[in-house]
Amino acid sequence: MQRANLSMVSEFVLVGLSDAPEVRFLLLVLVLIIYLATMAGNIAILVVTSTDTRLHNPMYFFLSNLSLLDILCPTVTVPKMLGALLLENKLISFTGCMLQLFFLIDVVGTEIFLLAVMAYDRYVAICHPLQYMNIMNMKLCAHLAFGTWVVGFFNSLLHTSLIFTLFFCDSNEVHQYYCDIPPMLALSCSPHYSRELVILTVAGVLGSSAFVVTLISYIYILLAILYTSTSESRHKAFSTCGSRLTVVCLFYGTTICTYVRPSSTYSPDQDRIVSMLYGILTPLLNPIIYSLRNKEIKCALRRVI
Repeated sequence: MQRANLSMVSEFVLVGLSDAPEVRFLLLVLVLIIYLATMAGNIAILVVTSTDTRLHNPMYFFLSNLSLLDILCPTVTVPKMLGALLLENKLISFTGCMLQLFFLIDVVGTEIFLLAVMAYDRYVAICHPLQYMNIMNMKLCAHLAFGTWVVGFFNSLLHTSLIFTLFFCDSNEVHQYYCDIPPMLALSCSPHYSRELVILTVAGVLGSSAFVVTLISYIYILLAILYTSTSESRHKAFSTCGSRLTVVCLFYGTTICTYVRPSSTYSPDQDRIVSMLYGILTPLLNPIIYSLRNKEIKCALRRVI
């Protein structure tokens, strides 16, 4: 009877962006430039890794998967954000909001697991080079990549079903520039403690496990470089691993900070900044750090051009 009296909303209003015209225009230009650069960089990597037979090996296979995810991640949220900035159209339907959240969690979750797989791949390549091709054969790589997508899908399905079976009434204003778990929980007018506990547990276990695998892999890589390389190659390897580890920690840190915490600590202003780091900035940095600094990728790009 109580549920029947609730007035359900059919659409939401995304109010996470500034209404000041001068700030809105600046943000529009900045986000558009970053989005176009992200698309260009990741599409270029997908093209060269698929067309150049020299790059048909496990490392570049995983990099192509990462580039695909980095295309999808901002595409889920940025076009709607640009529409809100340019046309001031901040409305999104209930179904549109649900699909946006589903695809975002799917892509972000898949990337979390893929980064762990990529770190393990580099660990085997550097710490066990003679056994690398036997261990990381293409069949195993295909299974690992497929597994990350499957786990990401079911993880997102669980989170989305838990969020959108809640009731939303009174207000329909989402204090974010896209539909996400923390603002939707804050907006819900039905009890959600048990669902929030499930979300925190699943996100904490999966996210922390992937981060631990990634971190341990890079620690072993750094130790192997420290004890076996010359000073010049050691400096180069430390530079490469350090930049990769920085981006990985940025992505893991911001996503864990967003999803592995109780809704009582939700802060709209803080979440907007954090979400831009993993949703907009990281997809731009990944192709630069992982691929465009790579000599083989540069040569393949020159051949394609």
